Amino acid sequence: QVQPVVSGGGSVQAGGSLRLSCVPSMLTDVSTCMGWAHEAPGKEREPVAVIERGGRTIYADSVKGRFTVSRDNAKNTLYLQMNSLKPEDTGMYYCAEDSACTDDYVWSQGTQVIVST
Repeated sequence: QVQPVVSGGGSVQAGGSLRLSCVPSMLTDVSTCMGWAHEAPGKEREPVAVIERGGRTIYADSVKGRFTVSRDNAKNTLYLQMNSLKPEDTGMYYCAEDSACTDDYVWSQGTQVIVST
């Protein structure tokens, strides 16, 4: 495939957890720069977590301490562990790959996350 493939969305009550998974496209592998973005209903897509080629992770303030981005090179899979979910985390989540680490992202289809009170 020519875009990453994401899975793992769903519905959860506030305070719960979900884990999203992403397999990069055939054009690259998970060891490159990759990230996650969140698009809340009626709002623009915003990055929430990035993992650089060297392993450094960067998080949006809104998810620090609650979300963790990681990768399994052996499984060629990127993860986003989302804990202590809040209703404002509701929306579509997208995985992105940046094979040259130049902020030129290829986006996945979205997966929906619904957090209810």
